[in-house]
Amino acid sequence: MIEINSLAFAYPHTSPLFEILSLELSRGETWAILGPSGCGKTTLLYLLAGLRQPTDGKIQIDGEVLTRPRPHTGLILQDYGLLPWSTVRENVSLGLRLRKFYGPDGTHTPDNYLPKDNADHWLDRLGISEVADKFPAQISGGQRQRTAIARTLALEPDLLLMDEPFSSLDAITREDLQNLTLSLCAEQNLTLVIVTHAIEEAVSLGKKILLLGNPPNQNSRIFENPQAEGVNHRNSQAYHDLCALLWKEMQTPSPLSSHDPSSSLRAGRRGGIR
Repeated sequence: MIEINSLAFAYPHTSPLFEILSLELSRGETWAILGPSGCGKTTLLYLLAGLRQPTDGKIQIDGEVLTRPRPHTGLILQDYGLLPWSTVRENVSLGLRLRKFYGPDGTHTPDNYLPKDNADHWLDRLGISEVADKFPAQISGGQRQRTAIARTLALEPDLLLMDEPFSSLDAITREDLQNLTLSLCAEQNLTLVIVTHAIEEAVSLGKKILLLGNPPNQNSRIFENPQAEGVNHRNSQAYHDLCALLWKEMQTPSPLSSHDPSSSLRAGRRGGIR
């Protein structure tokens, strides 16, 4: 689905975050992007969203070069991005109203889009119908996150990008929403890419984990995590082993040559670098 070819990116007057980075993501996969602060996690997410453009190289989604945000991509920000003067129902319906305004232009709205009002379905599915007429300031953090997810899924994306969406939630609410997100992605056959700074969250959510290091990132350090989404995965030995491995890898420089993007290490049976 997504092909990143020899990607380079730098903000003006700064050192590059990425150089000759290449990566492929298949449809329906769940990916977690992990790394220290300042390594480019959120920037990579914005590049995938089409909100920023590469300095060099290209990103293709379904064979088309990404030059701007695409209508089939959903982005959920860390602060939820809800309109404080609108109710939960109005926030969930926002994208639908915008699509009705633009019509099926292929830019803001898919060119095969048929108008629909499925806001109530997603209010029910996310368990927030009872607070539909309240404003964001009147509901909990978990309910605000559910509202942001409902607003995005109402637009029927095929790619879901999430930027540290659960970082401000308590442990029980966070785990509940992590499980819900995985369930919804499986139901809708969504490709999920989530940015996180928490090793445990990356191992809980990503069947593949991209570990970024100190810039410039030139190699794809990918950790296979095939048991993610499994029953009692968080209590398994494989889960704890991979958390320990990622912790160790984040403490040391990448063992891969910074000048050879084709270098790779193969995954072990319980998960590891490839």
